[in-house]
Amino acid sequence: MTTKTAEPTTNVTKTENEQLLQQTVEQLKNFKWVDLTHSFGPESPRFPAFAKPKFNTIFTHADGFFVKEYTFSGQFGTHLDPPIHFDAHQDTYVEDIPLKKFVLPLVVIDRSKEANANPDSSLSVADIKQWEKKHGKIPEHSFVALRTDWGKRWPSQSKFENLDDAGQAHYPGWDLDALKFIYEQRNVTANGHETFDTDTATKQENGLVGEYYVLSHGHYQVELLDNLDLVPATGAYIHISVPKAEKAPGFPVRAYAVVPE
Repeated sequence: MTTKTAEPTTNVTKTENEQLLQQTVEQLKNFKWVDLTHSFGPESPRFPAFAKPKFNTIFTHADGFFVKEYTFSGQFGTHLDPPIHFDAHQDTYVEDIPLKKFVLPLVVIDRSKEANANPDSSLSVADIKQWEKKHGKIPEHSFVALRTDWGKRWPSQSKFENLDDAGQAHYPGWDLDALKFIYEQRNVTANGHETFDTDTATKQENGLVGEYYVLSHGHYQVELLDNLDLVPATGAYIHISVPKAEKAPGFPVRAYAVVPE
């Protein structure tokens, strides 16, 4: 007679950290999540100097699987600019940014009414200080987003550029002093906006000085954000997911906010 040997039982007990992580993730999923990213395709708005993207189907289900081939500039759609994008002396590409810098407290400064009234308006230090009187001091290590509702012009290239008869673009942006203020006086980690550029379109006679300042000081930014009108001024957290392309001086991202509602 053959006697079966009982298999040993294993009692797996989760550690306190495992339990805490599980609870944290479950709690996060109960909050409101807001997508801050535009869907993009070949006809989507792009910086005028860039070629039109190509989205080509190279295999179909008749071949056994469905595959597309994509050709577009790194700075396309909602995208991240690392320091190397503007400053040759920097050595930080997209892949070099620490993962923990992709999850940050989100501050949203609303200038949508001003931008609607005057597309050439710029966020100033005085505007930021006025915002702080209502919402409190901008916290350190946060992500500061400039809301102008320019993202609502998507997917129109012409509305995004907003050219006049002389070919001059008109869209809002940041004052250089405002950028210096949030980085040097408030010690934030990154910034973002809804337009093609950091700098106001009509104030680029000396180049993109605001964007150069941000990137040359080792920070990153996210451009062409969307849905900032669905996020509160403070209290939310931004999460940024980006492919790890080798030596990429910029790449599209999936950015979203977790909102405490």
